[in-house]
Amino acid sequence: MEETMKPPKVTLVVGPRERFSYTQTSLESIYANTDYPFDLVFVDVCSPASVQTYLQEKSQEQSFSLLTTDHYISPNQARNVGLRYVLDHTDSDYVVFIENDVIVKRGWLTQLVNCAEETNATVVGPLTCIGNPAHQVIHNAGGKSYIKTEVKDGQTRRRIKQSAYLTGRAIADVSDQLQRTQCDYVEFHCMLVRRDIFSTIGLLDEGMLATREHIDFCFMVTQAGGHIYCEREAIVTTDTLGLASNKAGLMAWFGQLKLPDFKWSDLPYFMVRWSDAWDRASLDHLRQKWNLAEDKYFTKRYAGLGSRRHELLIKPVVRFLTLGKGNAWLEKRLIALERPLNHFWFNRYARRLRQAQFSKTV
Repeated sequence: MEETMKPPKVTLVVGPRERFSYTQTSLESIYANTDYPFDLVFVDVCSPASVQTYLQEKSQEQSFSLLTTDHYISPNQARNVGLRYVLDHTDSDYVVFIENDVIVKRGWLTQLVNCAEETNATVVGPLTCIGNPAHQVIHNAGGKSYIKTEVKDGQTRRRIKQSAYLTGRAIADVSDQLQRTQCDYVEFHCMLVRRDIFSTIGLLDEGMLATREHIDFCFMVTQAGGHIYCEREAIVTTDTLGLASNKAGLMAWFGQLKLPDFKWSDLPYFMVRWSDAWDRASLDHLRQKWNLAEDKYFTKRYAGLGSRRHELLIKPVVRFLTLGKGNAWLEKRLIALERPLNHFWFNRYARRLRQAQFSKTV
C-alpha cells in the first residue's frame, strides 16, 4: 500500500501594519475563510488593553502562540520575532507573513501552497486588493523590480527599476489576467515563504524599518537563486479602513466627508510606524546596502516623507473642513504643522525606548 503524502505544514506569522483596531476583524477572517490546515503565531507589539484581552482569549480558544513585546517595534522586527519562533519551535515547510489589517477570501492559503508546490517557488504572494468593499480593487498583483547597472561619462551607477502589475484596476475588468505569474516582487501584506530559504539568507533585514522591506527581501531571495510568483487566484484585501486606490473609491471617501478612520489608541503606533525618521532610515539603508545611486527613485521618496500620514490623516481633515472641496493652502499648512509634531512624537518614543533599554542593563 502506498504511503499517503502529508500536505506541507504552514505557520502564519501575523504582525502589525500600522494600527491595531482591525485586529479582531482580520483574525476572525483568517479563521473563518482558511480551508488549509495551519498553525498561527501572533506578534503583538504593545496593542491597546482591549486588543490584548481579545488576543489572549482568542489564543486560548484557537491554541495559537501569542508573542508580545514591551515596546513598539517595526514590522520587519515583528516578523523576525515570529520567524525565530517558527524556526526554533516548529517543523513547518512554509511561513506566511500576514499583516493585522488583512482579510482573506476563502481558498487563499490552499492556492498559495499549491502554487509553491507546483512551481517550486521560494516566495508566493496573493492578488492583494485594497479598500472597501473588499476583494474588488487591485493593490498588488506582483511586479518587476531589479537593479540595472548603467555606465555614463565613465561612471557606473546602479539603479532600481520597478513597475507594478494591474495596480488600481478592478478585478472585474481584468478577469482574463488573473492567472499565476512569475514576477520580481510581491508585498508583505501577505507573503508565503519556503522555510529553507532562511538558512541561506538569514532573517529579515531589520534595517528596513518602514518602507521598501518587500523590495529588499525579494532582492535577497533572487540573489540567493529563489523564484517569486504571484498566485492571482488567491485573493486578500488590505487597508479596508483606508482609501481605495481608484478614483471612484477616493470620490466615495471624500463624498462621505469623514474624519480620519482611526481610534485614538491607533495613533501612537501609526505616528512611529510612518515617522519621517523610520522612512528616511529605511531608504538610506536600502540605497547603501545595494550600492544604489541617489536617483529619481530615491529623491522622489525622500521628498514624499510622511506621505502615508498626509494621506490618511491630513487629507481627510482638509476635506471635512472644506465640505469636500479641498484646499491646497490649508493642506500645506497642516502638513507644515504636523511634521514637527511627528518629530516630537518619534523623539519621545525613542527617548522612552532608550530609557527602558538602559534600565534593563543596570
